[in-house]
Amino acid sequence: MSKGVGLIERFYKDVIESGNLDLIDELAADSYVDHEEALPGQPPGKDGVKYFVNMMRSAFPDIKVKEIEPALTDGNMEACHVVLTGTHRGELGGFPASGKSVEFDCTDIIRVEDGKVAEHWGTTDNLSLMRQIGAVAVG
Repeated sequence: MSKGVGLIERFYKDVIESGNLDLIDELAADSYVDHEEALPGQPPGKDGVKYFVNMMRSAFPDIKVKEIEPALTDGNMEACHVVLTGTHRGELGGFPASGKSVEFDCTDIIRVEDGKVAEHWGTTDNLSLMRQIGAVAVG
């Protein structure tokens, strides 16, 4: 396994699951750029990562990584597909806790520079997530 995929795995296991926000400063370069605004109002840079993690852990305190599938390792670029699960126990995007169990996926691409994440591109299946918590009608 390459160092970049290891960074993604550490992020999901140690930051998302375990809540170690201090690790963000270790994993991401000071000049970190995130090309995904996963949540409305998410600020840029490392603060945005912390915002995302805080919101997701608040909304889904039992959030777990169901699977991580490395998809690409090429030089300083890494990509993977991640499936997350959790129970909606806190407010998310203005929608109160529903108590519903969710499963949603994310796709991440990172550029690694000097052993740290310099850039991130990603997609989070927010539509599926919002449908599962009852915030968007299915149909």
